[in-house]
Amino acid sequence: MELAGELRRPRTVEDAVAEQQRLRGLVRAESVGDAARWRTAAGVDVAYDDEAGVCAAAVAVLDAATLDVVDSVTAVSRIEFPYVSGLLAFREIPAVVAALRELAAAPDVFVCDGYGIAHPRRVGLASHLGVLTGIPSFGVAKNPLYFRCDEPGPERGASTPLLDGTEAVGRALRTQTGVKPVYVSAGHLVGVDDACAVTLRLARRYRLPETTRAADTLCRRALAQAATAQPPSGGAASSA
Repeated sequence: MELAGELRRPRTVEDAVAEQQRLRGLVRAESVGDAARWRTAAGVDVAYDDEAGVCAAAVAVLDAATLDVVDSVTAVSRIEFPYVSGLLAFREIPAVVAALRELAAAPDVFVCDGYGIAHPRRVGLASHLGVLTGIPSFGVAKNPLYFRCDEPGPERGASTPLLDGTEAVGRALRTQTGVKPVYVSAGHLVGVDDACAVTLRLARRYRLPETTRAADTLCRRALAQAATAQPPSGGAASSA
């Protein structure tokens, strides 16, 4: 699949912050279509080998009704940007884009292992990816990171606002009764209500959505395989 926006690769923290501010002006954290009609959902995850200086990205496309994997791709690339809190997308996006270029068809929605507007500058990986692709995207994270929330009720589907001061930037969502919540935030072209509804559709048996579970397995496998081969000079993509 092709990108809808320009992939920029800032080399300094100042340039990366400026790029996030530019992207922030393009983010639409609201639904523009009927999420109930989405037929495919793609999980996006990235695994790191900081010692080797490489990362592996995976995109796993699932049938939203059956949760069967219908397409999957991975890419391994050099880590081009240092670890800086709030700027992790710039470490991950090059590998993610390399994987996306190998997808046979664009999915209806991206589900990122991370954040959308639940970010200090409101441009986490899900928002960044959504603007780049023009495809609805949202984040499902394992912890609230920068923000606070009350504990949601114990039952599946219970939620509470994820807050930055008084501003709601996402929700703590209980996907399984009695299990720790996940933290859902709108990314681009999808609002938090639809993001939570889709998360529940994709998390029928476990805490994390099946999209995330599939992408996590793929990127870890790709990283392990890369460790036995020569380190890539750029981005090496493959269909999984």
